[in-house]
Amino acid sequence: MKNWEQDLSPIARERLAKIGELTQEEKEKTADSEKIDSLLSEFYQGQIDPENLWKRLKEAGKPSLLKEAQVRLLDSLSFGSTPAELQRKRDGILAIETLKQEQNTPTIELNLKRIGDLQKRYRAEIEQSYNGIKAEVERNPRLRMRQVQQGQGTMMVQLSVDEAIKQLPQWRDFLSNQQERYSQEFATVIESLKRDLKQG
Repeated sequence: MKNWEQDLSPIARERLAKIGELTQEEKEKTADSEKIDSLLSEFYQGQIDPENLWKRLKEAGKPSLLKEAQVRLLDSLSFGSTPAELQRKRDGILAIETLKQEQNTPTIELNLKRIGDLQKRYRAEIEQSYNGIKAEVERNPRLRMRQVQQGQGTMMVQLSVDEAIKQLPQWRDFLSNQQERYSQEFATVIESLKRDLKQG
């Protein structure tokens, strides 16, 4: 079975050889992709800042790298990104936009701001609801009592206010609904941003 290729017709052998070869375009795309991987890896690790990212992409002088780098930066964002991480990646995306011939900076900036606003609104609503439930738990000591299994029997245990809140079904439902709602809004903004980036 070792020489199975020899049993093939010359045409089949030629086709098999071609399958393994990449076209010049595919080789360039692979090299570009590796270049961006390396560059963004340095950016994510804090080895280069948005300004150096801009310089390195400018030196590369390939417009095709710009959109790919921006989309990858965008894909690396999550709704749970810290404000500092969001700001850094936002600065990176906007810096790259200035290298494009056709820029869409105001629209991209507006949508990136929407992500920050979404996070702030989410945190504010969570905090407001938490404080409302906290006041209720502090007023009603029974809400801090929990029955727990102890060997064959059960016993009542007093929880801290924070522990009691985290165990309340209404709090868990509220958190779950908020996360779902805001994650959907975040995904909508990201899709809108991707469209904006592709236009430039």
